[in-house]
Amino acid sequence: MTKKELVELLKYSSPKEIYVITWNNILKRLFCPFRVKVLQDIGALKKGQTVLVQEVKVTFKLKTVYIINNEAYYYHHFDILV
Repeated sequence: MTKKELVELLKYSSPKEIYVITWNNILKRLFCPFRVKVLQDIGALKKGQTVLVQEVKVTFKLKTVYIINNEAYYYHHFDILV
């Protein structure tokens, strides 16, 4: 994906909100900051800890990244608490 294609895609998204589907198939829009639970030790974060996501970003390969305490972490290290 080129930078131009990424810019085109991201103009329809916001770093301050995310859409999730709950366990009972309800679509919810969450606004930052929202709470997540750490699934495994990563960086300064410990397994089981609850932290706040400040922003949601996307890499050039379209992988979701959470900004937590001004550090970037891939989304798969966390469970969103709805």
